[in-house]
Amino acid sequence: MSSTFYNPKDKIKIFNTVVDPVSEKESREILSGFLDEGGFHWIFTPNTEIVMALRDDAEKAAVMNEADLVVPDGIGLIIGSKMGGHPLEERVTGYDLSIYLLELAKEKNERIFFLGGEPNVAAEAKKRVEEKYGSIVAAEHHGYFKGAHRGYENSEEEAAVIRAINESGASILFVGLGFPKQEQFLLNNRDKLENIVVAIGNGGVLDVLAGKAKRAPDIFIRLHLEWFYRLLKNPSRIGRQMAIPKFLWTIARNKKAVTVVKENRGGSHES
Repeated sequence: MSSTFYNPKDKIKIFNTVVDPVSEKESREILSGFLDEGGFHWIFTPNTEIVMALRDDAEKAAVMNEADLVVPDGIGLIIGSKMGGHPLEERVTGYDLSIYLLELAKEKNERIFFLGGEPNVAAEAKKRVEEKYGSIVAAEHHGYFKGAHRGYENSEEEAAVIRAINESGASILFVGLGFPKQEQFLLNNRDKLENIVVAIGNGGVLDVLAGKAKRAPDIFIRLHLEWFYRLLKNPSRIGRQMAIPKFLWTIARNKKAVTVVKENRGGSHES
């Protein structure tokens, strides 16, 4: 953590991914503090599928673990951490944190830049958000541009996007490019984002804000069955959803897959 006000608890490491054991309430307080503090803060919201992918890529996981706040966006991570003897507090979704950032922008008179989605999605999201929250969206840009996150180094298209973000004056950035492209975009450009204080890679959130996609009904959310709702709506996701039982089975066979990373002034170490 680069923040001077946020004193992190001991973290929970699941395979190669280090997660902050924070509640949604604590996460909201941290986001508000980041905005007050200034500087650049990046939020990573891995779900079970992402943690399983990073299990096989320690190098990429080490880079993702550089995020200033890592929240568990998947009920599988909560169950698995309990099975491993080091329980995370609760699921904290990227969607809910994104909605809270909209509320914070209105409350603190901040501006947001929407980046991602198909052409016209970010624009429609901007329109709908401003109908509810007022003029909090500084500007937007679709996610179909060439950049290092897609294997195009020194792309003028990416440079133009960075200029647009900087010229917008936005302090909050939503990046909806999907994992790992959105994280790679932030890592590649964090030193170039002149005004951004809080950046979050939030996948399909812009699609929901634009009305292109729907979040699961409340009953599925309360029962932690959003994954099942998505499977019902799109049976072709069955391969992706198998990451959850595979994840839990792997932890059941090896509870040392979940460890504690001690935080102290001299740095971090596992126990």
